[in-house]
Amino acid sequence: MSSTYLELVTANLNRIEKEQADNLRRAGQLMAEAIANDRLIHVYGGGGHTCLPVAEMFFRAGGLSNINPLIDTALSPFTQAIKYLEFERTLNFGSALVRYYKLKKDDIVVVFHNIGFNAATIDACEEFKKVGARIIGVASSYWQTECPADHPIRHPNGKNLFDYAEVCIDDYNPVGDATLKVAGFSEPIAPVSNMADFFIAHRLEIETVKACVDRGVTPPIWCSANTPEGDARNQGYLAKYSPRIKSL
Repeated sequence: MSSTYLELVTANLNRIEKEQADNLRRAGQLMAEAIANDRLIHVYGGGGHTCLPVAEMFFRAGGLSNINPLIDTALSPFTQAIKYLEFERTLNFGSALVRYYKLKKDDIVVVFHNIGFNAATIDACEEFKKVGARIIGVASSYWQTECPADHPIRHPNGKNLFDYAEVCIDDYNPVGDATLKVAGFSEPIAPVSNMADFFIAHRLEIETVKACVDRGVTPPIWCSANTPEGDARNQGYLAKYSPRIKSL
């Protein structure tokens, strides 16, 4: 092995921190604007394991209380693997899911999908654009530029997530995702996308809180429900957001 997994992950996170800092700040400003205007911040994953950062941002200790996950377990790893692969490649599934959540003009939505061009991602983005929502896209430029135009999992319109996003955050996920070579074994193992996207999810929260403080706005933050005072401290946010967030 020329590198350890820790080295590969750390190098990728350092690259994101260095090269995507401005995009993270811009995204944080948009998310802080939503908070200042008492709007929800919507988060969507275009299928498979890219639904996991959506869950990581929702109802999380130290996380934003106004996160609205646009999620259906049919697209996630919590359904059968072959089934969710079919759903994320099915035209109009993503747009139907977005319509269910009834976004409005100027709503902020964070879209995660490393590959960034499957049907569930692109159809969702088309629907976001129809209603005038503003998209923060988290994806890999490598997948979007290196995969052939006739790749069968591409959306028929040929577009990528970054074609729709107002702010594009590159997670630098390599094509194939797995990164580590073990001596004597030819197949790479150990994906890095999960580490990168969880890092980006929390960096977005940090930049949002910083931008809120700069505006003189108090950001809504969950306390861990497992601390002695957790339920009491969260009660106000639950009362405020439960009628507006379907997953609460």
